[in-house]
Amino acid sequence: MRFRKTCVTLVLWAFVAVFLYPTPMAAADPNAAILKPQDLVNLIPATVFFRGQVASIQTRNSGGIKLADGMLVLCALVDTSGYSTAVQQKYQAYFITEVTLNVGGQTLKPGAYGVGFVEGSRFVVMDLGAHDLMTIEGTHDAALKRPTPLQILADTTPNRYRLYINRNYIVFYPAPGS
Repeated sequence: MRFRKTCVTLVLWAFVAVFLYPTPMAAADPNAAILKPQDLVNLIPATVFFRGQVASIQTRNSGGIKLADGMLVLCALVDTSGYSTAVQQKYQAYFITEVTLNVGGQTLKPGAYGVGFVEGSRFVVMDLGAHDLMTIEGTHDAALKRPTPLQILADTTPNRYRLYINRNYIVFYPAPGS
């Protein structure tokens, strides 16, 4: 009898752990895929235009999503050494989307953008002329086990994704109807 109570208790605790404390790997559309740097070699351009200059992409620090319909969302860190200090502070990565996205509760249309985290975990999205389009409160993830310069991971909510630059991230997902 004691063994049975122990087993029931363990099963209940396992249930609580699984459903009340989800991991960042929620179930998602089986036809969507998170792309790693090796998947992006032929998708990410070697250089990109931003604020009147061409900069090199760091393909090893890139990530992306291939959605169920084949559309792509790509992001890669950029070598900003030729830019002014003001631009370098905000422009850390090049972000390309083929679909309309919800980014932190705001709508981002298909296109190419400069992005970066400023003042802690605030995420800035800029057009190609370095004009701020939106600023979103991001999250600092001190519990992230293996931070890398840039990565995209599944969010705790299905079909949503996290764009990390180091330990800071924002959540994005395809806007309904896109």
